[in-house]
Amino acid sequence: MRIKQKKLLVAAVRYMVLSVASLVSLTPLIYMFLTSLKENAFMLTSPADVVQGNKTFANYAEAWETGKLSLSFMNSLLVTVATTILVVLLGSMMAYALARFEFPGKSVFFALIILELMIPSIMLVIPQFVLAKDLHLLDNRLGLLLVYVGTNLAFNTFLMRGFFEGIPKELDEAMIIDGAGAWRRYTSLMLPLAKPALATAAIFSFLGAWDEYVWAMTIINDPAKRTLPVAIAMFSGAHSTNWGLTFAAACIALIPVLVVFFIFQRQLVGGITSGALKS
Repeated sequence: MRIKQKKLLVAAVRYMVLSVASLVSLTPLIYMFLTSLKENAFMLTSPADVVQGNKTFANYAEAWETGKLSLSFMNSLLVTVATTILVVLLGSMMAYALARFEFPGKSVFFALIILELMIPSIMLVIPQFVLAKDLHLLDNRLGLLLVYVGTNLAFNTFLMRGFFEGIPKELDEAMIIDGAGAWRRYTSLMLPLAKPALATAAIFSFLGAWDEYVWAMTIINDPAKRTLPVAIAMFSGAHSTNWGLTFAAACIALIPVLVVFFIFQRQLVGGITSGALKS
């Protein structure tokens, strides 16, 4: 009986700690959302006033129209979706090759992937800019896409390799006996079994491309090609005294992130625990 009570006490303490940590983490987001519902005249009042009254969604409509966020939203969505597809496709192929095949330079290639993860991305901005200039990719969404794929590919390859290595090799051997080639084993065996890892890689790639600001700010000058983070930064600078509009624009940018996370949260946890820890 005492053991059962002890387990209940430990579980209660654990849930209490997690609840407090979640509340602390969510407080800035809650404050931002409540402030986005306030008129500018009530900006300095307590956020609790929004719950009691004085709330309006006019800030969202005004931010969407005034900041011309629809075009930037579509630019971000286009680049992010393309980045996610390419990273998951190329990364899963590389991870499968590293997990299942032996070839000259395999260890060196994997070491280079690990090395790339150790380099701060901000240090690569100047070399990337020079390369983009030489390839005539400045002020071009393709320049964003290629860099986003390159910067997200190493980590997600590392993540998926660990998951692929956890799949029993006996399954490959059984398909080899049936005459299946490497491509069929990859598409018919590995990809279906690796759905948690693929979902995790897709989430990380999506977030990495959707939230990226520095590179998009560096090479994009045409307002019609700006991504959402850059557009919101410009909008915030022009409306620095109107926090309601600024926070409304930020909340709009959060919507796809929250949708993706809530849809794939189970796969995210499963992919991390099954793949990354085995690496």
